[in-house]
Amino acid sequence: MQDDKNSSKIKIDNQSIIENKELNIWEALIPVIILMGLLFYNIQFADGEMLGEYSNPFILLFGGLIAAIVGFFNKVSITNMLDEIWENLKSVFVPVLILLLVGALAGTWLVSGVIPAMVYYGLEVLHPSIFLPACVVICAIISIATGSSWTTSATVGIALIGIGNALGIDTGMIAGAVVSGAYFGDKMSPLSDTTNLAPAIAGTDLFTHIRYMTITTVPTILVTLVVFSIISATIDASGTSDISGLLHSISLTFNVSPWLFMVPLAVIALILMKTKPLIALSVGIILAAIFAFIFQLEVLKELNNSSLNAIFNSILFDTEIATDNEKLNELFTAGGMSGMLWTIYLIISAMVFGGIMDGIGALARVTEALLSVASSVFGLFASTVISCLGLNTIASDQYLAIVIPGKMFKKAFDDRGLAPENLSRTLEDSGTVTSVLIPWNTCGAYQSGVLGVGVVDYFVYAVFNWLSPFTTLLFAALNIKIKQLKGALA
Repeated sequence: MQDDKNSSKIKIDNQSIIENKELNIWEALIPVIILMGLLFYNIQFADGEMLGEYSNPFILLFGGLIAAIVGFFNKVSITNMLDEIWENLKSVFVPVLILLLVGALAGTWLVSGVIPAMVYYGLEVLHPSIFLPACVVICAIISIATGSSWTTSATVGIALIGIGNALGIDTGMIAGAVVSGAYFGDKMSPLSDTTNLAPAIAGTDLFTHIRYMTITTVPTILVTLVVFSIISATIDASGTSDISGLLHSISLTFNVSPWLFMVPLAVIALILMKTKPLIALSVGIILAAIFAFIFQLEVLKELNNSSLNAIFNSILFDTEIATDNEKLNELFTAGGMSGMLWTIYLIISAMVFGGIMDGIGALARVTEALLSVASSVFGLFASTVISCLGLNTIASDQYLAIVIPGKMFKKAFDDRGLAPENLSRTLEDSGTVTSVLIPWNTCGAYQSGVLGVGVVDYFVYAVFNWLSPFTTLLFAALNIKIKQLKGALA
């Protein structure tokens, strides 16, 4: 049984932090080392199928078993671990539903002609020489307006992947540009949950936090745009010479009309009006189904003798629409809800692992160890960054990567005379944006599943995301705009 004298539980914004005095740092790292070793072997040497199609979920569950054994030997009760697993699973209930709806959205938007229309008109407007930086800007604008990187990827992100694919641009590059823009907007939007959470944990206000973030975020996004502009200028897009043929094939297969844009515009408008994502996405699915009957009856008949069954199949299962162009055949494919199951299994397994690690006190122990070696101002910033990165990897959840370091490092920032916005900015620069770079993190799994591009494939091109922690460390090392508390010594 767990000895209550050796552990304590802190609740912050519906997130719990378990501290366990019995656990030492090496014991806390045992499950992490085993997990990282198995995941590395699986990815590098077994093509991701060491244990079959669901290798990564199984590895995460095995890591959770190791963590449970460590907890057992440190007097942590099974009940306590199960409680934390349940709390984690409850926290991803809505994201899992969103994933299912996004799968249905992709299917219905395909058969209704919404995605083909986006690709058709996008091919006419977006030239390869400006395509990648345009992706960054478009996604940044939508994400700032909606406050959601997830919604951005599920709407314009899917369309941009399709357009770029038709142009012959590497999907990893496109996904990297989409993710970069989406997370810039998510990070800077006052509507974003993480943008509200970080200052609340650190002890500053929302708009002070956003203004202070511009110091590191604006240079990072400018560098990102320069990088994608250079890539676009040197890219050899094989699809450019065949644009007229692609346009002809799309118009031959689908009834392409500007009216189809009413569907995505309605979804974006609902989100701007702060409608819950589940409702907005459901409306998008229903509208797409109606538009399919209006515009794409021939397509529906090709898919199934019953048009209604064709719609239901597009919501639930794989849908493939054949054209006279092989490249478009690959593009006009959607997995429906079933296509999201692998991602959902991964998220659930990650939540089990993260729940057990939190339940035995390992997450707090790792963060405390990092705090103990922060002997300078730069060391404090570096420890915070490493803690956020580590928790995104270990806990597989960006909210825990903000809450736990925020709680643990708040007093240290105060003691050094540093304004709380230093902490809130660092939490965003290293916690919010790097979550999408971890394949088994909820954000990485979601973006990979929605965009249909593996994290490994877009990682290097998600320039804004991996550059942000380096930018915040550079500013700390050079003491650029490191705000002091009033009355504190500089």
